Amino acid sequence: MWLINSSIGRKVVMSVTGIALILFLTFHCCMNLVALFSEEGYNMICEFLGANWYAIVATLGLAALAVIHIVFAFILTAQNRTARGNSRYEVATTVNAGKVEWYSKNMLVLGLIILIGLLMHLKDFWYNMMFAEIFGVIGTHHPADGFAYIVDTFSNPVISILYLIWFCAIWFHLAHGFWSAMQTLGVSGKVWLKRWQCIGLIYVTLLMLGFAVVVLAFWFGCAPSLCTGSCA
Repeated sequence: MWLINSSIGRKVVMSVTGIALILFLTFHCCMNLVALFSEEGYNMICEFLGANWYAIVATLGLAALAVIHIVFAFILTAQNRTARGNSRYEVATTVNAGKVEWYSKNMLVLGLIILIGLLMHLKDFWYNMMFAEIFGVIGTHHPADGFAYIVDTFSNPVISILYLIWFCAIWFHLAHGFWSAMQTLGVSGKVWLKRWQCIGLIYVTLLMLGFAVVVLAFWFGCAPSLCTGSCA
């Protein structure tokens, strides 16, 4: 099958799975922002996305997308290095110079950082919530009390800093991956390449800022949902 056996096919798979993961991150960010304003609202979402059959199917599908994306990333990186030998990665067009060139060269390293952060996130939340509900694991809080887990997790400065580093790595990864996916899928010509780069930069910046705001608000105890009066 050309999607698996050809270089272009693998890039298409990378692009499609990458866009799907960006859409999930968008949903996840919107969900997290609810926690800033309403403990009850956030926990209602957590309960809805608990150990229900549709949530489990969606989780398995998401895991499959992530695994495919990661595996194809390693395959393409190995393929590119083999093709270039000892020569360094060269950027073909001038629009990829500067900062884009740096994270274009380091997509695999950024991907590894993102993977480590993902494992940390699964341990902090998925294990204590969906996994705990499915297998009856007794945790610190009820599996549907996602708000309590957010408070516990981000009240720890070390963990909060690690999450912020993780978000930075995701930002770099997506800043390149967004427009690169559009280019691979053929919706980016000479005119639209710079436009997609600008759109992607704004989009992923707002996306990561959304995640970061939640971490910082709960770290410093200033989320509106935590405040009974004025925040100190």
